[in-house]
Amino acid sequence: MKICVLGAGSLGCAIGGTLAKAGADVTLINRRPEYVDAINRNGLTLRGAGGQQRVRVLAATSAAGLGVMDLIIVLVKSFDTLAAMQGAMCLVGEHTVVLSLQNGLGHEDVLADLVGADRVLAGKTYVGGLLVTPGVVVAGTQGKETLIGELNSRTPDRANAIAELFNAAGLVTTVCTNIRATIWDKLLINVATGALSGITGLPYGALYQVPEVRACALAAVAEAMAVARASGIQLSIQEPHEAWDKAAAGLPFEFKASMLQSLEKGSITEVDYINGAVVERGAALGVPTPVNATLVACIKGIERGLQFHPQRKEAA
Repeated sequence: MKICVLGAGSLGCAIGGTLAKAGADVTLINRRPEYVDAINRNGLTLRGAGGQQRVRVLAATSAAGLGVMDLIIVLVKSFDTLAAMQGAMCLVGEHTVVLSLQNGLGHEDVLADLVGADRVLAGKTYVGGLLVTPGVVVAGTQGKETLIGELNSRTPDRANAIAELFNAAGLVTTVCTNIRATIWDKLLINVATGALSGITGLPYGALYQVPEVRACALAAVAEAMAVARASGIQLSIQEPHEAWDKAAAGLPFEFKASMLQSLEKGSITEVDYINGAVVERGAALGVPTPVNATLVACIKGIERGLQFHPQRKEAA
């Protein structure tokens, strides 16, 4: 199976590198030449609970000339989904499957509009990735589950085949019959820690030492759960603390949420697709979401501040 990771940042490298380490035919696409050059020159170094290992894997800055893939794993930032997939249509053949493992809501619908709903699988992963330097990534894979499933009612043969491949590589993967509920479950995890990590600048270990942060996180998750239930979603997470506890399980002290990683690079975040999605859907359903609205406002302010204080971006 030929696999391409579209958007091979820290998480994409963690997943793609783990698959490549197990012998899979993987190509990593990252727009930044320095990342691609480092991987092609020195290999991809994965650091984890069992030490570190260098993996030989192909990297490229675009899809041009790579040929048709059997599986495209989409891990670009939410706001880049449309443009990235439009630029990667040369990878799509008659039997290509497109799997979104992105954070937030709505990506699978964008992909379905481009390549057809029958090609698209949706999923969520609790695997973590943290970029150390170009070509060196902390891969939080141990005990971290990935869940995938069909968007429509077709048989799960394709999903089962992908899960078998992932499991063989050590990526614990389960096929879900109700993937949309799973997407909401993962959203709760991101709501619990993403914005708060970005606002405070704290990695997970330090973040979890502040009781007031925990209280704020639980309030934000409770709002998201109320919105999900008003939407008719049957969540597997029953209490807000479950999302908070699960978010950091198995990750090292220094691990940073993706929103914090984005801000430290001077980039905008995916807050519109996480806390912002809760606020938007809550407003449509008449469910109050003041905590999430406040978190969105804080992140937007920090993003704006990076424009007015470019030296912060350079320091990061």
